[in-house]
Amino acid sequence: MDESFADLSGLPEPLGNFARSIQSRVLQWTGMPVGIGIGHTKTLAKAAQHASKLYRKQTGGVVDLRADHAVRWLLERMPCNEIWGVGRRLTEHLKSEGVTTAWHLASLDPKTVRQRYGVVLERTVRELRGEACIELQEAEPDRQAICTSRMFGSRITTKPAMQEAIASYMHRATQKLRNQKSLTSVFRLGIRTSPFGDEPRYSNATTVTPPYPTDDVLLLTGLASQALDNIWRDGFRYSKAEILLMDLRKRGEYTADLFTPTQSTRSDELMRTIDKINGRFGRNALRSGRMPMAAAWEMRRELMSNAYTTSIHQLMRISAS
Repeated sequence: MDESFADLSGLPEPLGNFARSIQSRVLQWTGMPVGIGIGHTKTLAKAAQHASKLYRKQTGGVVDLRADHAVRWLLERMPCNEIWGVGRRLTEHLKSEGVTTAWHLASLDPKTVRQRYGVVLERTVRELRGEACIELQEAEPDRQAICTSRMFGSRITTKPAMQEAIASYMHRATQKLRNQKSLTSVFRLGIRTSPFGDEPRYSNATTVTPPYPTDDVLLLTGLASQALDNIWRDGFRYSKAEILLMDLRKRGEYTADLFTPTQSTRSDELMRTIDKINGRFGRNALRSGRMPMAAAWEMRRELMSNAYTTSIHQLMRISAS
């Protein structure tokens, strides 16, 4: 499981009661217990959340770490390696200087820490002292590159089958591209055999530049299929392919060349229609003709765990009895 941060400014006190209402609802809806930590900074909130697990019986899984005496009590008992962002190697360096707990670290001079260890640890020290230095990330930043790459469920030995796989991977990659409203100016196509076993080995890749920045899955799939001719070799059992979209440009935020063609309005409308249909009827309800309905090379999913936290249809059911 992962975690998330939230700004609780403006909510009525006591915040501990609000945190317990969240905890109760998550448990009711999913059957999973969660720990919640409250602090003046993200690092202190993270430390409080760690304490909510460590002292679950005493705290009920909710720790409010805003009082000075509570901060000191916890940091004095918290080893450096438990601090968010302090790794094993840095912990060893700190230990050699007698810094073994979070309280020792918080007591260091931030400017000296910056000179010796860098700005990242300085921010950690300031955060442990109650000075907010790490901002909340309101939304995930757009990706600078988009990659779709999976091992095949069974080896591919023919070019038509590889073209199907590449079309499927490009379909998924361009969905991600359009979701963040970006266009790609360059993409990389790669194929390879397994690096294990006694089979003959081969790997190769090629870079393709479309005629203009685009998110058109039909154009990109056609270019990828043509590029495959340059790297395909008969006689090998291929285990993996990769599509990497690069040089991404945000729609409306780049200056096009006056003498270079741009993606047509018709293509834009077609991509919007494809996404709208797939959004309503399923991710692959509408696809390019090169994509198969089912293929032997697709990733095996017989042992895949249920998506309890990401699919409403696979949520755990809790009976009253």
